[in-house]
Amino acid sequence: MARIPTYKALLKFFNERSADVKIHFAHLPKLINEKLPYEIAIAYVFLKIEQAQNRALYGGVVKIHRGNADFTKRIMNFQHLTRDGFKAIYKNVFGHAISEATSDKLKEAEKSRDKVIHGKSVTDNDLREAIADVLEYAELFNSEVNSVAGFKPFADMRGFKGKADSLDIRTTKWLMRGLGFGIKA
Repeated sequence: MARIPTYKALLKFFNERSADVKIHFAHLPKLINEKLPYEIAIAYVFLKIEQAQNRALYGGVVKIHRGNADFTKRIMNFQHLTRDGFKAIYKNVFGHAISEATSDKLKEAEKSRDKVIHGKSVTDNDLREAIADVLEYAELFNSEVNSVAGFKPFADMRGFKGKADSLDIRTTKWLMRGLGFGIKA
């Protein structure tokens, strides 16, 4: 039997997540309750995943490496990230790769997401499972980043940096280039 057999089970699973994750995916219950196609919910949760991954990299550059926040935010808005590109930059920013358990949780959901985005058929059961995997990934990723850097990318990041002085823009530019961001010198 499937882990998430119905939309009600998916809502229950969502409600069991941490407050941070529920806030980050705040529109998901409405998408599920309105009985919209799960493809819409898949698109939404992956949008939120990418936002959090960008927030993680931004937070790592600003908090760990003391990069200039405004400059880092500007560069993040122009940085094109692929799945492998994100993993490579994450490793550079945080000093180690994303754990295999965390990475594997998202990998299964990505298979369903890719089928949806490329117009292939996916069962509702597989889509519900993928959404649940994304929610679990969010919890794991939050925990992992928090243990290394002291902030959660799937949470409110106000005040995450503290009062430490930041590098100037020129130095931040070279820092980000060295970390693997696409910046022209």
